[in-house]
Amino acid sequence: QVQLVESGGGLVQAGGSLSLSCAASGSIFSIYDMGWYRQFPGKQRELVATITSGGKTNYVDSVKGRFTISRDNAKNTVYLQMNSLKPEDTAVYYCNADLAATWGIRREYWGQGTQVTVSS
Repeated sequence: QVQLVESGGGLVQAGGSLSLSCAASGSIFSIYDMGWYRQFPGKQRELVATITSGGKTNYVDSVKGRFTISRDNAKNTVYLQMNSLKPEDTAVYYCNADLAATWGIRREYWGQGTQVTVSS
């Protein structure tokens, strides 16, 4: 059993901040890259930020300087600190983890998604 549980979504005014958290639990052998993706209404899911097990980060251009991805390997948790939020950041945000379960093949797992709404 492997599960990614997200928390921290909600409604915030433009210019405000939110912090998302995603904890992986279950029969985990090793976690490699982790990341956050988002999906706008009527559009495909897109990458927001990724972080390797060693801490190397990557961001989509639209969030650089505003969002920060981090992880706590001891807690199997990835975070997304979102500052200076804009209405165009409104989306469902999904946690992603490339991991190897103790019982199966290495693959990507997804969280359930959490709604982030930024009002103007």
